[in-house]
Amino acid sequence: MKEIMTGQNSHGMIAVDKIGTKVLFLNPKTYATEVAIDGFPRTVHELLVIPETARAYVPIFGDGIHGRNPNPQHHLCVFDLHERALLETIDLRPYIAPHTLTLGPDGLIYITCENSGVVAVIDRDRNKVVEAIDSGSTNGHRLIMAPDGQRLYTENEEDGTVSVIDLRKRKLLGKIKTPRPLAGIAISRDGGTVIAVDDAQPTLFLIDTAAGQVRQELALKDVPKPAQIARYAPDNSLLAVTSLNSDTVSLIDPSFRAQTTIKVGSQPMDMAFRDDELFVACQGDGSVHIIDLPDKRAKGSFSAGKGCESLGFF
Repeated sequence: MKEIMTGQNSHGMIAVDKIGTKVLFLNPKTYATEVAIDGFPRTVHELLVIPETARAYVPIFGDGIHGRNPNPQHHLCVFDLHERALLETIDLRPYIAPHTLTLGPDGLIYITCENSGVVAVIDRDRNKVVEAIDSGSTNGHRLIMAPDGQRLYTENEEDGTVSVIDLRKRKLLGKIKTPRPLAGIAISRDGGTVIAVDDAQPTLFLIDTAAGQVRQELALKDVPKPAQIARYAPDNSLLAVTSLNSDTVSLIDPSFRAQTTIKVGSQPMDMAFRDDELFVACQGDGSVHIIDLPDKRAKGSFSAGKGCESLGFF
């Protein structure tokens, strides 16, 4: 999930209810569900919010999980944030199993299509796939863009590799090997460190992007089982990491020297920052937990759908 803008003045909130197969629009103050849009194939995953154009994008991944998705889908749904309505559906074929997406500096959308082993490139003006970049993997699930917009990185799940793509040349430069399979990815503000989440142990792999190799394995404190998703705060003040199987979110200092682990709901997945708060979507019990970042503590929770994976503000 990529969130382009947040802030206290946000007038809307959107959540992707993966378990309930719906897209929800919530009141950003009371957190009550105001609009629920359904009728999607299984199942809606991930989210890209672009408030400047009043658009949000939600892929239809398929009815499986990464690496085991026997009925992959091929659609990207476009939502009008002002109208809180489905605007259009982009057919990505021949590329299938779309998942994580991000906005490039060129104004194009880049999205992993796992079962096709590519990053598809989408023109937002035409709502059309205009190119596809080989990612060198059939398990490229999530992606992250370097802060300077020059490179894309995909985490290749069971392959245990991170692909490095030159964005300007639209070319795969190579792959960085990790000791174990992966489950998530993030990148530091200076672009010097890619954080790859270990899918086998409660560990993070810190990858030196200049050297193209893992420089450190960082154990997650008070997290008994492997983690899932990593996301930096917009101001780079901390790295948040959820563990779906431990029901925790870890707040990690950008120097990686200090960690605080907080219990949340069942099966926490993706997160959204808003000012001094972190919202954690827990797909296992339909809850969203609010973390007070200055105090590093849980301050409340609310229900949203059957089980949201991703959420954002606009």
